[in-house]
Amino acid sequence: MRRTLFRRVPTIDEPGVGESHSPPEEASGGVKVVVGLGNPGPRYDATRHNVGWWAADRLADDWGLGGFEAEGAALVARGSVASQPVVVVKPTTYMNRSGAALARFMAESLDPSSDMMVLVDDATRPPGGLRLRGSGSAGGHNGLKSLEALLGKGYPRLRIGVGQPPAGVDLASWVLDAMPPEDEDQVLEAVSLIPAGLQVWLQEGLEAAMNRLNR
Repeated sequence: MRRTLFRRVPTIDEPGVGESHSPPEEASGGVKVVVGLGNPGPRYDATRHNVGWWAADRLADDWGLGGFEAEGAALVARGSVASQPVVVVKPTTYMNRSGAALARFMAESLDPSSDMMVLVDDATRPPGGLRLRGSGSAGGHNGLKSLEALLGKGYPRLRIGVGQPPAGVDLASWVLDAMPPEDEDQVLEAVSLIPAGLQVWLQEGLEAAMNRLNR
């Protein structure tokens, strides 16, 4: 199911994208924003670096949000879960400029520490490992580094393990490559747990979600 909702849209460097926009209406009144990090285009769909997008697609599907629509430099799905307004965002700016896609969603009333969740690949954890934290460093991840420039370090992030590169294998090459089937199966199993776990976050808060998801 991981690629059923991918759609080609312009990147931030292409005409008509990256212009100034007003924040979406929901961003001013109690919305929760879930951000799946990844790279746009078929070349990257199946790579380790795109498991944040896989998780975002699974959320939109399981939560009944429908398909993603292009808004500025992002693909966006909107709806509500247990009466909580939710926006699921997939930046299309490439990983190292993810923060540029989120600026339009940041209203003064949006508190990243409680209203935002970031889904991201983690090449320090085994395939399918999940670690939810309320804050932390980028840990060398270029997408998180870009978000830190906009949000600081105090926002929840769910790290999805994709396995460590073997000795002598460059990290960039590792995360931009596809996984072997056995690793992918473990990651997809973990991704299948995320919608229920993040619904706990929406309804009961971060600590309860950590107890549900961390493994």
